[in-house]
Amino acid sequence: MSRLADDPSVVQRIFDHIDNRSTDRGESSWREPVEHYRSEPRHRRELDQVLRRSPTPFCPSAALGEPGAYVARTAAGVPLIAVRGKDMTVRVFRNACRHRGMQLADGSGCKRAFVCPYHAWTYDLDGRLRGVPHEDGFPGLDKGTHGLVPVDAVEMHGLVFVTQHGPAPAAAALDELTGIVGPGHRLVSTSELEIAANWKIVAEGFMEGYHLNALHTDTFFAIQYDNLNVIERFGENSRITFPYRRIEGLRDVPAAERSARGVLTYVYHLFPNAMLITFATNVTLAVVEPVGVDHSRLVSYVLTQRDLSQPAERDTFERDLRFIASGTAQDRDAAIAIQRGLAAEANDFFEFGRFEGAIVHFHRNLRARLGEAAG
Repeated sequence: MSRLADDPSVVQRIFDHIDNRSTDRGESSWREPVEHYRSEPRHRRELDQVLRRSPTPFCPSAALGEPGAYVARTAAGVPLIAVRGKDMTVRVFRNACRHRGMQLADGSGCKRAFVCPYHAWTYDLDGRLRGVPHEDGFPGLDKGTHGLVPVDAVEMHGLVFVTQHGPAPAAAALDELTGIVGPGHRLVSTSELEIAANWKIVAEGFMEGYHLNALHTDTFFAIQYDNLNVIERFGENSRITFPYRRIEGLRDVPAAERSARGVLTYVYHLFPNAMLITFATNVTLAVVEPVGVDHSRLVSYVLTQRDLSQPAERDTFERDLRFIASGTAQDRDAAIAIQRGLAAEANDFFEFGRFEGAIVHFHRNLRARLGEAAG
């Protein structure tokens, strides 16, 4: 049974909040030490003990649509390659040749095999070492033990999850994602945005609507509400609901028939560093990848079911993307300004209030994974 409310229940909670001028409140506030956003030792522990040991979405299944299709990028500081094999199974490998460690691929594309650009060692799509030029120069080389090094990966709910150290997630643990990304979704675009801020600061920006009016006056606030969210938790994850003002059009619709489609955005925070976001015309997978203690990369995959061959559909889709990008730019600038503000040494702690319950849930789980006392 799902631990998340269905659409009619969420819509009713939103109407109750609108009528009562309220929002979901967490059970308590939270004080997060500023040092946790600038400490190199803490950052290394987050990478080693949390990000590399958590099942994290690496890319959508739609990015690997045919045998040989691959996505190569860095996840939690580790270069990886995800590839769909000839048997249509997705596998993920550490992106390093077993000869001298050269990275085999970058970006995305489609290959029949991976050929190292340094000495042309060649690997099949299942990771097996197939060919070594001038193999007689490597007496005793066992090709069976020199294939690409795999990491645990599982494909479910239209996403490819990777766990670098530890087992892949149980399917039931993420049942709440069923149907968000379906077979009809196509990958439209992939982008990477460099942000000079700690990964946690960037992630926090997705998890609360307390800032809508102040930061997004001319973007998201124009169609949404300030400080009005429904916040739900499932395991270490959260779902934060951002309603649009046009939800008022559902007032006269029978309660059981109310749908969330087109009247709100669901942000699924998939602990620790990924967001699956539903918009009116697309679903976006956003992964916040730590690059350094004060630098992150936001990797985004945009998927849609819309027929973009139709001019009207494409115009609406592209207009929505431009609108989302304008709001995202404001969030990026805010994250950078927060990181810069750390140098002012004005705060020993960040004070997260009861309106920011999803952030509190995030930090509580992060602390628990690191074996630290709660804030």
